Amino acid sequence: MPEAATDTSGAKVRNRRVHMANERTFLAWIRTSISIMAFGFVVEKFSLFVKQFAFYLGKEASPPPSGYTSVFGIILVGLGAVMGILAFFRYKTVERQIDEDTYAPSRVLSVLLTLSLLAIGVFLVLYLVHSL
Repeated sequence: MPEAATDTSGAKVRNRRVHMANERTFLAWIRTSISIMAFGFVVEKFSLFVKQFAFYLGKEASPPPSGYTSVFGIILVGLGAVMGILAFFRYKTVERQIDEDTYAPSRVLSVLLTLSLLAIGVFLVLYLVHSL
């Protein structure tokens, strides 16, 4: 009989550790979404910074057109917000799956992050080529 109590206690500790790992993963996704939103804000405001810096130096401001940088920055901020919401839903889903012992991996957040990194890379290459 004492062995059964030990097994139950061990299962609860293991389950607690898995829940804590799920929470750490959720917080990592939140940090990633905040980083993407911050990068989007920087991209959106970068054109204004270049214009002000050129004015300060006494030169005529002629940065690359800022129309698409503003749109791209806004898209990144929105993408970061969507990733944060998806991370929360994924966290709650995994929490329920852990309790029911029916965990199944999901690729939605991973695909979204990969596509956003690809979009950022393509945009930066195009922006740098355009500014030459």
